[in-house]
Amino acid sequence: MALNNALNIRCFGSQLLVTESISIKHYGVGCHGGKNGVFGGLFANFKVRSVEDESTSNSDSELQRLVDQTETKLDKKFPKDWSSLPRPLSITDSSPAWGDGSNVRISFKGVPGAYSEEAALKAYPQCETVPCDEFEDVFKAVERLLADKAVLPIENSLSGSIHRNYDLFLRHRLHIVGEVQLAVNFCLLALPGVGMEHVKRVLSHPQALAHSDSFLSKLGVIRENVDDAAGAAQLLALKKMMDAGVVAGSRAAAIYGLNVLAESIQDNSDSITRFLVLARDPIIPSTDKSFKTSIVFSLEEGPGVLFKALAVFALRNINLTKIESRPQRKQPLRVVDAFNTGTAKYFEYLFYIDFEASMAEPHVQHALGHLQEFATFLRLLGCYPIDTVQ
Repeated sequence: MALNNALNIRCFGSQLLVTESISIKHYGVGCHGGKNGVFGGLFANFKVRSVEDESTSNSDSELQRLVDQTETKLDKKFPKDWSSLPRPLSITDSSPAWGDGSNVRISFKGVPGAYSEEAALKAYPQCETVPCDEFEDVFKAVERLLADKAVLPIENSLSGSIHRNYDLFLRHRLHIVGEVQLAVNFCLLALPGVGMEHVKRVLSHPQALAHSDSFLSKLGVIRENVDDAAGAAQLLALKKMMDAGVVAGSRAAAIYGLNVLAESIQDNSDSITRFLVLARDPIIPSTDKSFKTSIVFSLEEGPGVLFKALAVFALRNINLTKIESRPQRKQPLRVVDAFNTGTAKYFEYLFYIDFEASMAEPHVQHALGHLQEFATFLRLLGCYPIDTVQ
């Protein structure tokens, strides 16, 4: 739930002053105003901008007067019982010790039974899942407090990266707080009473069909593409297709009342999909367990520039686990800054890098400081615990 109210915040040096219309999306304690520390009330996640030419005389008293005045108005307008409102995610909620995920809402793309939902349940077994139509809706659900976290597929060990989702990291300001490695197990599903010999066509996501090519070729069936494997299972159950089957997970079979005709039909048993867990707030990294850090940056064109960028990690013995380049020449990309303001920017190339180290380690901070000296753009996407396939 987002509550809108005309409030303004400006900076007088390190002071805060209310001046600009914003949307209140967080409740409770929260706004850091330089050396003045934390302000109470509703001042969390407000847009803050610096006003260099403003006079700072009497700014303390002016600040306090306006803050008191604004909070008085808010007290009259909003209920005193904040427990009835959605509680935003906190650093504690995002801690590496995930627990069972009770009372945590997680958005994902697809319908119940999707592999993304399975990844969410692996991370948080007791979570409440929030289905979304598109990947961008997954981000928006968290930003608009409809969900606490999001689960997003980012790469498959056989098919490679999902490039569309990389671009969404720059269009939104969510932070990576975890990863989930999910071993994919494709099954052939059909309605009760339908045997293998009755299946003439098979529906599923193009990737699922491609990964099950050998099995489906032997079966000699027609393949039909749909947007989502679990969505195909849902469609099969709704339409009562007696001549069709779907390639999806066993959980989809249980949800939609289908029979599993064959299990593990994928060509490669080592197919693993990596998912990222996203949240509004970053977690606080530590050095007592294995962490991974993800960044995105851009460079000037020229000989040896990428070598120079990668050298900042090699010189400090930081192990890179992934590097992905995204050509953006002549194609503007909307980039959202820390204040959620979108600007169209042009990049020759964007480089996404994952490395095994924590931002809590000084040599990692030095590496990124070194990279920032010559990178034309640099953003930390998240620092989070490493997951392994179970």
